Amino acid sequence: IDCGVLFRIFKHKLDMMKTFRLAMVQLAVGKDKAKNVQQACQLIRNAAQKGANMVVLPECFNSPYGPSYFPEYAETIPGTSTDALSAVAKECSIFLIGGSLPEKDGDKLYNTCPVFNPSGKLVAKHRKLHLFDIDVPGKIRFQESETLSPGNSLTVVDTDWCKVGIGICYDVRFPELALLYAKKGCKLLCYPGAFNMTTGPLHWEKLFTGRALDNQLYVAGVSPARDESASYVAWGHSVLVDPWGKVIGKCDHKEDTILVDIDADYVDTVRAQIPNQFQKRYDLYEVNEK
Repeated sequence: IDCGVLFRIFKHKLDMMKTFRLAMVQLAVGKDKAKNVQQACQLIRNAAQKGANMVVLPECFNSPYGPSYFPEYAETIPGTSTDALSAVAKECSIFLIGGSLPEKDGDKLYNTCPVFNPSGKLVAKHRKLHLFDIDVPGKIRFQESETLSPGNSLTVVDTDWCKVGIGICYDVRFPELALLYAKKGCKLLCYPGAFNMTTGPLHWEKLFTGRALDNQLYVAGVSPARDESASYVAWGHSVLVDPWGKVIGKCDHKEDTILVDIDADYVDTVRAQIPNQFQKRYDLYEVNEK
């Protein structure tokens, strides 16, 4: 075989190793936990059949979102819901970022994102770092801290294509976290999240775009679908932003799955064009993990 042909075949395979298909599942979540888990697993299978290598679920994929629901729906990890996610990750041979679920650990509750590799092994568990405590007079008051405890560690997942940093919803409002993930070599940040009808229209897409531009990497925000009858109504509009700040995947408020091919090398291309990663004034400021 001609050497040039061999080189092109090798280069194509190498390029394929750096490109993967991401699926963002905007799941319709109700009050029936078993049904939520069953539907999530079916949508994961559907995404895998369409070539997804990595699937991301929304925040609180197995329960309604709200402090009054967390104690009732909380379970240990491993537990019923994560056992199902582990099995479907192995069945489909995918990396699965399991949105989040209320986790019970001793006498504490956490909002936790479990992550599984293609063998179904639990490889990471991110507990939401910044609890969603807000009070917008006349519009919304929400206090996660009434029932939840915060996590205390960053979560980086090694995949076949790149490192992935995990945050949950309100975590996206803290640029220091995204910066630390970028410093750790992450090229994709995934934030399962459930913004509401007050903050969602104005802030949702802007925040994910901001984190992508700040750090020149891919950022995914994965929401549950909107349920107008729920006590907490999610904005929806799951979104994926590339390192140039371009929205390359999005949907509206209904249940849907977004499939986008991600080229991890594009992060390096953008950073070479605008090399602000190497132009920081660390003599004046710096953000470090404690």
